[in-house]
Amino acid sequence: MPRLFTALELTEEARAALAQTRGGLFGARWSDPADYHLTLRFIGDIDARTADEVAAALDETRRPPVEIVFEALSWFGGDKPRAIVARVKPTPALVELAADHERRLRRLGLPPETRHFTPHVTLARLRGVGPAAVADYLAARGRLEAPGFVAQSFVLMSAKDGVGGGPYVVEGEYPLA
Repeated sequence: MPRLFTALELTEEARAALAQTRGGLFGARWSDPADYHLTLRFIGDIDARTADEVAAALDETRRPPVEIVFEALSWFGGDKPRAIVARVKPTPALVELAADHERRLRRLGLPPETRHFTPHVTLARLRGVGPAAVADYLAARGRLEAPGFVAQSFVLMSAKDGVGGGPYVVEGEYPLA
């Protein structure tokens, strides 16, 4: 069963800038810059027939290109940090694209996404890292300097069965126009 999600791919310039944030935090498992992406809608493990239905539904998406603006380095997990992320500005066009995917997938009978859409790029997964260490890491890094860009397409990606994580495979690309 493929483990699928929709995403925006990053430009090489954005990947290179975000890669400069790697290192300096014990307990961080840093993502490969080639795997950086902005998830629009996690789908999960589904059968091949449903995957074909998802691909067909996404092919009907008609949305304009989306501007991506990086805001800051941050983390998810509060008092139990679980990830270092680059936050992305939730512009109306970006939020609407994610909502469009949510509606299309729910029409196929897939369960709704339970997490609030918070646009970001995961840079590292954390294990056993306290909030003070994360705060020190973020303070040492300072301001995030990553170039924004305009996404001209989105992709349907797959991850390793049942476990997630890269390397990711682009299963389909869909233009934004």
